[in-house]
Amino acid sequence: MPGDASQGKTMEAKPRLTREQIAQRAAQELPDGAYVNLGWGIPNLIAEYLPKGITVYFHSENGILGMGPRSKPGQEDFDQVDAMKVPVTLIPGASFFHQADAHLMTRGGHLDVAVLGGFQVSEKGDLANWKILGAKGSGGIGGAMDIAAGAKTLIVCMEHTTKDGAPKIVKQCTYPLTGLACVDVIVTDLAVIDVNPEGLVLREVAPGWTAEEVQKATGAPLIAKNRVAEITFV
Repeated sequence: MPGDASQGKTMEAKPRLTREQIAQRAAQELPDGAYVNLGWGIPNLIAEYLPKGITVYFHSENGILGMGPRSKPGQEDFDQVDAMKVPVTLIPGASFFHQADAHLMTRGGHLDVAVLGGFQVSEKGDLANWKILGAKGSGGIGGAMDIAAGAKTLIVCMEHTTKDGAPKIVKQCTYPLTGLACVDVIVTDLAVIDVNPEGLVLREVAPGWTAEEVQKATGAPLIAKNRVAEITFV
């Protein structure tokens, strides 16, 4: 219908959160004193946006506990890098250890929170984040499966839709899975969503967006309890 097409174009024109803003909002989910692993992509930006007064011990699979933000240009030490080989800073008390020990921390359930990127998340909290159907090569799941299974809380940061407008939050994942029923919170450029036993609970929406508009961009039912707040930054 013409009205539906017009509404779709209006939604496309609305501003969404940037990748940096997604990371900033996700940083507000981290509790003080937590041990946290940051995945590749948007999650790797989170260390820059910790709220004031919060201390978080960021863990890297290549053997660091106590990472700070990325190094500023001109201050890089390329012997001190994260799992993406990006130079990083350290906070007081940081430590280095063997990569095998880093994975033991992950598999042993010692991470309070992990933040991963995602290609798809299902209404049950299943995560697919390592291979897109039709992509060349075999793909590489890396440590994502261990992290998804081992973290006490799993947050996923991603855009709400693909470049073609297809929803990335779906009833059932169609991409190869990373983990089953492992996601607790989803932070996108349109919303903050909690994955509960009752379903996907819409907690916050991006400024200027309504719960109804976010639902139209989502491939699974959202539960909107009372008035849904707008995303704010502290």
